[in-house]
Amino acid sequence: MTLTTTVEHQHADGHTLRLTFAEPDGVVRGGLVVLHEEAEEVEEGLGLLLAGLAGEGWLTVTPHLDRDDLTQQDLLEATDATLSWLAERGIQADLVGVVGFDLGGTAALVVASNRRLGAAVSVGGQGVTGLPVLVEIAGRLTSPWLGMYGDAGDEAGGAEVEQLRDAAATANVATNVVHYPGANHRFDADPDAAAEAWQRTLNWFDAHLR
Repeated sequence: MTLTTTVEHQHADGHTLRLTFAEPDGVVRGGLVVLHEEAEEVEEGLGLLLAGLAGEGWLTVTPHLDRDDLTQQDLLEATDATLSWLAERGIQADLVGVVGFDLGGTAALVVASNRRLGAAVSVGGQGVTGLPVLVEIAGRLTSPWLGMYGDAGDEAGGAEVEQLRDAAATANVATNVVHYPGANHRFDADPDAAAEAWQRTLNWFDAHLR
C-alpha cells in the first residue's frame, strides 16, 4: 500500500505550511491537491484517499488547514503554496487538479473559481463560514469542474443542486453537476453512490489532465 509522508513546506513568502502527500509507485501522471475537513492531523480515511489517488498515478498532496477560522484568502494562499510544492517537483500546471470532499468540496469549488487549473472535482459540500455561497460563484468557474451532490432525501436540497447546475452551466469552462437523490453530503450511507462518485472523479481527471 502507498504510504503518506508529512513535511513542512516553506513558501516563497516565508510562510510554512504542513503538507501530507502520497507518491505513485510508477510514472507520475500529474498532481492532485486534496482539500479536506480535517484540521491538525491526517486521519486514516484521508490517508486512504491520498493513497488511492496515488495508486491511479497522481502525486497527491493535502495542505493542513485551520477549518475553524478558514477564510477564502487563507484557502487560496494555502492552495497556492501547495501548487508551488507540486511545481517544484516538476508537475506542469495543466496536469494539476484539485478535489475536495464534503466541506472540502466547497473549498474545491472556491479554488476552481479563482485559479486556472487543469480540472477540479467537488464531492458533496455545503456552506462554510467565511466562504462564498456556492451558487454565487459557480458561474465564475475558471477550471473545468465536476460537482457531485446528495440531498439527504430533502426536496429543497435537491432544488439547490439543480440551481447549482444551472449556475455552473453559465461558466466559460466545462462543467457537470451530478445529483444523487437520497445520498447525504458525505455519501457514507450510500455505497453505490460513493463508488460511482469515485469513478466519475477518476474519469474527470483522466479526461482533463493530459
